[in-house]
Amino acid sequence: MRKYIFIGCGSFAGAALRYLVKSIQIYNYRENVPLNTLFINVLGALIIAFILTIAYEVWAFDSDIRLGLTTGLLGAFTTFSTLCKETVGLLQDGYYFSAISYMTVSVMLGLASAYFGVVLARKLGSKVTEKREKLDKLTEKESDVD
Repeated sequence: MRKYIFIGCGSFAGAALRYLVKSIQIYNYRENVPLNTLFINVLGALIIAFILTIAYEVWAFDSDIRLGLTTGLLGAFTTFSTLCKETVGLLQDGYYFSAISYMTVSVMLGLASAYFGVVLARKLGSKVTEKREKLDKLTEKESDVD
């Protein structure tokens, strides 16, 4: 039951955050590609990859918190269905190049940001592991002296 509460709270926050980001007006932007949705999905891919890599490879995350953050918050924040709807809208309006560009850029940047999230999390994880090992060695030396 607890995991559903975490997912529900995360979903509420993620949907509200997506609505806020989606409603930001980009000054003097007159092109057809919806940059807000592109930004939301690319950022979401980065953060989901980062959190899941940390959760599975670095720290023992509580599974309910992990679900609340990824499935709830970021699942509601990112929006594949809106990406598809906007692409279909571009196609129906005759903006074929914009539609294909939007899909291509979305997938490429999404994959690149997910990859970067994994790399960043692993780099952070190795730093944390190094610090833990140094702390353990210091603790051992102190206990040997006693």
